[in-house]
Parts: sequence; C-alpha cells; structure tokens
Amino acid sequence: MSNEANYIYLVIGMSVVTYISRMIPAVVLSKRNIPEIFIKFLSYIPVTVLSALFFPSILVVDNKINISTSNTLLITSLLTFPLAYKTKNMFLTVIVGMIIIALLNKFIY
Repeated sequence: MSNEANYIYLVIGMSVVTYISRMIPAVVLSKRNIPEIFIKFLSYIPVTVLSALFFPSILVVDNKINISTSNTLLITSLLTFPLAYKTKNMFLTVIVGMIIIALLNKFIY
C-alpha cells in the first residue's frame, strides 16, 4: 500500500472520529432541555479557546515572554484591537493588521 493511500485512509479516519465525537452530544442533548446557565457557560468556550491560542503566539518571542515595544505582533494587536471591537469586521481587522505589521517591519524595526 502506498503512502498516498495511507494518508487518504488517515484523513477519512480522522473525519469519521471528528464527526462522531461532535454528533453524539448533539443528538443526545437535542432531546433534552438544557439549563440557561449551562448554555451561557458554553457560549464562552470559543472565546477561551481562541485566547489560549492567540495570546502565546503574540507574547512569546524566541521562547521568552516579550511585552516590550520591540514585539511587533504585540504592538499590532494593541493597535488593531479597537478597530476589531468597534467594527466587528474580521476582514478589515486582518487587512489593517497586515498593513500595520508591514509598516512596522519596514520603517521602524
């Protein structure tokens, strides 16, 4: 069996496992009344996961925490946060962030 076939089987297997692990709770919980406090608790999970992925990539440079002005990702994040909060437009925020980081890298650092 070739490596290409192994990768195809691997992707199919991961897809099945992911689908089943998401569908079982959805099917089981769809027939029950879920308390409002639990639904509110679950609404914070995406923000928490995104923060856990986002902040280390911004604050850690060369395996050290860097909160100085030499950290271009931190400066860019601080400058784009108000725009993201005000407009809630991810596309615009990403474009402005890319422009800011390009300008910082070109002219300042």
